[in-house]
Amino acid sequence: MKRILVTGADGFIGSHLTEALVRQGYNVRAFVYYNSFNSWGWLDHCAPEVNGQFEIFAGDIRDPHGIRKAMTGCDVVLHLAALIAIPFSYHSPDTYVDTNIKGSLNVLQAARELGVQRIVHTSTSEVYGTARFVPISEEHPLQGQSPYSATKIAADQMAYSFYSSFGLPVVIVRPFNTYGPRQSARAVIPTIITQIANGKRQIKLGAVSPTRDFSFVQDTVSGFIAVMNSENGLGEAVNFGSNFEISIGNTAELIAEVMNTEIEIITEESRLRPKNSEVERLWADNSKADRLFGWKPDYGGLDGFRRGIAETAEWFMNPANLASYKSEIFNL
Repeated sequence: MKRILVTGADGFIGSHLTEALVRQGYNVRAFVYYNSFNSWGWLDHCAPEVNGQFEIFAGDIRDPHGIRKAMTGCDVVLHLAALIAIPFSYHSPDTYVDTNIKGSLNVLQAARELGVQRIVHTSTSEVYGTARFVPISEEHPLQGQSPYSATKIAADQMAYSFYSSFGLPVVIVRPFNTYGPRQSARAVIPTIITQIANGKRQIKLGAVSPTRDFSFVQDTVSGFIAVMNSENGLGEAVNFGSNFEISIGNTAELIAEVMNTEIEIITEESRLRPKNSEVERLWADNSKADRLFGWKPDYGGLDGFRRGIAETAEWFMNPANLASYKSEIFNL
């Protein structure tokens, strides 16, 4: 059975992916961010039947020696480790260069030296910027409208350069706006749910007119596994999205409906992106993922989105989970 290294395994998507891989019988080494608390992030809260069934490697993606050691003996690398919060990238862009670009370079270089069989590099729909045409295919121009997206574009290009220059077996996957249990409150869906769950009826948000293509985390996870188990797609970028577009405002209304409440949306200035940095429209063309990997979302369309929101809200409504979030403050 393949030994798989998951970087960013302590995060939102990474923890769900680690659990899914363990359940499918894979030998998983989870690369988590070293800290003096010995915290494994969300893996500290993984399902009981998964707990203890994977190996932990605590390190820092910015350290080339540590990542090489973590990768030694692994057949496949699923590289998710990154800084992803857009507002914080306005505040501290240098950290995004170190983590997203240099960190990815460390992964690629180690994989090349160790002869890893397959590397799945995580991109983001933010690299497209505001849609020039919809649905957005992989041929859409790349637009770095935030320091975050600029560093992800650079990391993608680094991954492609290692494929084209050295034949490194890399696939670049671009999830669109993944949501679900465990997501950070810096994202819009947890922001809405946690405010409602804490009794707020005036919900503080930024811009409500932009549209997004939200993908439930289990669909994103199944996409990673489909890519990992395929021989297709080397040197390619591939979208994972629901092929369904909805505005932030309508998303808030749907969440309120699912949570059986009424809300009023309050625009808070501090939550607004700079005008030219806001991505106004995202809507994924996911046909390439189907063609190359046979992947389709189980939570697609409005009905699928409603089901995903209901599952997400149920998780957040658990008092033990809700207590981990500070809904009263704006989380960069």
